[in-house]
Amino acid sequence: MRFFNYIAGQWLPSTSDRWFPNVNPADTRDVIGEFPRSNAEDIARACAAARQAFTRWSRIPAPRRGEIIRRAGDIFTRRKEELAAIMTREMGKPLFETRGDIQEAIDTAYYSATETRRLFGYNTPSELPNKMNLSFRMPLGVCGIITAWNFPIAVPSWKIFPALAAGNTIVWKPSDDAPHSAVIFAEILQEAGVPPGVFNIVHGDAEAGAALVEHPDVRVVAFTGSTATGTQIAARCGALNKKVSLEMGGKNAVIIMEDADLALAIEGVLWGAFGTTGQRCTATSRLILHAPIHDTFLGMLIERARALTLGSGLDEQTQVGPVINERQCKKILDYIHIGQQEGARLALGGNRRTEGELAHGYFIEPTIFTDVQPTMRIWREEIFGPVLSVAKAESFEHAIALANDSDYGLSSAIYTRSVEYAFAAMRDIEAGITYINAPTIGAEAHMAFGGIKNTGNGHREGGWTVFDIFTEWKTVYVDFSGRLQRAQIDTE
Repeated sequence: MRFFNYIAGQWLPSTSDRWFPNVNPADTRDVIGEFPRSNAEDIARACAAARQAFTRWSRIPAPRRGEIIRRAGDIFTRRKEELAAIMTREMGKPLFETRGDIQEAIDTAYYSATETRRLFGYNTPSELPNKMNLSFRMPLGVCGIITAWNFPIAVPSWKIFPALAAGNTIVWKPSDDAPHSAVIFAEILQEAGVPPGVFNIVHGDAEAGAALVEHPDVRVVAFTGSTATGTQIAARCGALNKKVSLEMGGKNAVIIMEDADLALAIEGVLWGAFGTTGQRCTATSRLILHAPIHDTFLGMLIERARALTLGSGLDEQTQVGPVINERQCKKILDYIHIGQQEGARLALGGNRRTEGELAHGYFIEPTIFTDVQPTMRIWREEIFGPVLSVAKAESFEHAIALANDSDYGLSSAIYTRSVEYAFAAMRDIEAGITYINAPTIGAEAHMAFGGIKNTGNGHREGGWTVFDIFTEWKTVYVDFSGRLQRAQIDTE
């Protein structure tokens, strides 16, 4: 079956007449369909449609835009099970996770809908008599959205719903590893009543993504993906004087102190490290164990991780699904080899599983390295797979130093019963997100999401802060004095 781009309210093939397959990573015999490998001409058509639709859409009263977005949330709710199965089939994570992915989009839709009544500006007294100073949030225009495959509905919703709520129009280039979910997203927005041209999808690879960044009608680029790609996008947007929001990599650490509830911490580390097969920017990829509980906790963790069930995410018994594709599978296995060469001890896993039905997919065992040093690549570089690196800390201060010894700064966590440790960690850990007695994953839709260092460029998605990405400020002065008044001059 062939799928198409969604441009100006119509499903259209690419002018390139090139196609790419969408394959189930749990069973590569299962080809979901073919999608257009689009080019710059397709991007230009979509941008023209978005530019033409902008004036009408931006002038619809914001609360009415919110009603359309609320209806989209209702439709996502109605189609939740159907869409969860589609997502699992094309990107692999278990059904209980894809249901959560969609729920995040539902929550974001409802939150964004309510925020259309709260797009507050600031009014302040003038320094001159009979004069008013006002400010307003204004939409930018055409927004270019580029997203990854691991959260094919939730992460795009963080960008798309707030951008629409603010009055912008959109051209979205979804990941070529999860294009079917994007098709359903378009169907839902169409049914909800988003007018033609306001929301457009162009499928493809890096060629289409680069064309979207370069297109002169695109006023802002909102990107989720690797740090390497995000850095390139930032450079181009800087040269083109475009606003850009980047959500990139992570190398997230969990600290387990000697006074922690170890049973609770085990559950958190398992979920943080091996949920979504470790394919989250917020995944727990570094574990820092306080020396007094190091051996005990490690033994508990290895025993529990060994028992995790690998398989197709469509099987309700599966706990760990496949990695996304052959390229990523090879990359993860290469990192496991690097870890062994560097002298880390492989305490669990390390292999691709190929027995039985697993032979037809990209399955890698939950893998744990111990005796990891901060200079090792497996400690420093994002692997994006089910690989956990464990280090020992001699003190709380040492643990914080290990956590902060990273080029990334997205998420972090500490397990402790000590209020002193907890508040010191909140203050001292260098990350955009810190969890106390919870894993590094689990962000909520109404809170700011993003990181520091090589994780991002200062913007925050989620919550009220996302509107800083998709709006710009307009200041208005109203002088009703009936005479020329000169600010900073006529002040006496």
